[in-house]
Amino acid sequence: MIYDTRPCTLGEGIFWHPLRQALFWFDISEGRLLSNNGGRQQIWQFPQSVSAAGVISHDELLICGENGLFRFNLETAVSTPVTDLEPNKPANRSNDGKVDRQGGFWVSTMGKDSSDLHGKGAIYRWFKGELRLLYPNISIPNAICFTPDGKAAYFGDTAQQKIWRVALDAAGWPVGEPMVYLDFTGTEIYPDGSTVDAAGNVWNAQWGSSRVACYAPDGSYLREVKVEAPHTSCPAFGGAAMDTLFVTTALEEMSDAAKAAFPQSGKVFAFDGVAKGLADVLVAL
Repeated sequence: MIYDTRPCTLGEGIFWHPLRQALFWFDISEGRLLSNNGGRQQIWQFPQSVSAAGVISHDELLICGENGLFRFNLETAVSTPVTDLEPNKPANRSNDGKVDRQGGFWVSTMGKDSSDLHGKGAIYRWFKGELRLLYPNISIPNAICFTPDGKAAYFGDTAQQKIWRVALDAAGWPVGEPMVYLDFTGTEIYPDGSTVDAAGNVWNAQWGSSRVACYAPDGSYLREVKVEAPHTSCPAFGGAAMDTLFVTTALEEMSDAAKAAFPQSGKVFAFDGVAKGLADVLVAL
């Protein structure tokens, strides 16, 4: 079903706020943060593109925008800079991001020019005051998510059509080389945002495929949830029982004919009783 009717050019970065019991997501292209709390809709406008956030407290988020990380108060709408993100790369913007089980905020960047994305982006981790580069030379970083026990992370490159898995130490920093978890090369599947359920299965939104697909920890395909929009971009579990799968979609790269064929594109979808999710961890500043 449609959970929120406001269409987004590029809906992304969806998450369930564990303290507010409300859904939040971004419209990257339009520089907007949106929320829906039982039908109470809110929207915040920013002077830059914004793409991902971690929860600090009931009222504060740590948001990743094209100019860096900043704290944002949902009640006062006051922003406080935290750290720059690639200040010497004005042609880049932020993209996918998520908080790991240890409280580290993984954030990523990519080029703004869609005709020149190859290797322009990277993935970073912010943890207790330190921003560390993890993986450079990524074209379209996506699919960042973490195992329930916090011992491994997943991340992908939509352009390469791959998702990797890497082990994490007790503090949440990667150890060893990433191993390919899912490889869609040679197919029409382009992995976008991901989330992990309480059983450790990965739910991956697949751009252009009108679906969120579920994979077991060993990479085997389990099932799919079909969405009435081609560009599914990011999933998140939420709701009172944490068993509703919410999915952002996008209008970007859609022709007028495609928009007419899929009139619900750009909206947020909700599917009840899909699987049990995990509450987000607060950011460790």
